Amino acid sequence: MPGREVVISTADGECAASLHIPSGSGPWPAVLMYPDAGSLRDVFRAMGERMAGLGYVTLVPDIYYRSVPYEPLEIASLFSNPAERERLGKLVSRLNREGVKGDADAFIGYLLGLDEVTGSAVGTTGYCMGGGLSLLAAGLHPDRVAAAAAFHGGNLAAEGNPDSPHLLAGSVKAEVYIAAAENDPSFPEDQHARLEQALTDAGVTFTMETYPAGHGFAVTDNPTYDPAAEQRHWDALAALYAKLPR
Repeated sequence: MPGREVVISTADGECAASLHIPSGSGPWPAVLMYPDAGSLRDVFRAMGERMAGLGYVTLVPDIYYRSVPYEPLEIASLFSNPAERERLGKLVSRLNREGVKGDADAFIGYLLGLDEVTGSAVGTTGYCMGGGLSLLAAGLHPDRVAAAAAFHGGNLAAEGNPDSPHLLAGSVKAEVYIAAAENDPSFPEDQHARLEQALTDAGVTFTMETYPAGHGFAVTDNPTYDPAAEQRHWDALAALYAKLPR
């Protein structure tokens, strides 16, 4: 069935989100899908619907709900337009680890409270900055995230960042899948190595790959969208989430 708009109460306010439920008779496992820096928009509603088509109740939140109302961000010019980059910085500045933890708690609690959802843990996925949010959710709520993915994620293991996802590797119980982009300045080789080492040292079951595509490869309105990489990402998610508790 088509997605529907919902509002989720968090510790910091009311968060708009798009909810997508598979057709047929459930219940089904659930997935929390964190959007990229452009946040919730029609492209991600379509991605939520596609995820539901694979058999997963899917929630896509507006990660900037604390700043509502705000003008939609233009993903095509987001990183080339200085004014847009400045506006993005202000939106992102309102996200910190405590806020991310509280939001994930509300989002996961909402999903697990739905009659259409089965199991006691969800899968998470995220794109661009949402990749970091997906991994943070897995580290901050280890008993309620069973599988976590990040696609062309940025700053996943930034040295000196106290909120970096790699610092929570020791808490992660989820199986993790990370697909980096080629030549991505937001996730350079040193961060790749640091994250891989952190996950290895923590004993996390994980896969790290680098797709032959640019940052933003899985999101259709991104200038670097790559159809082959997008399909590879959907295949990887289907394999990862097939292991979710049912």
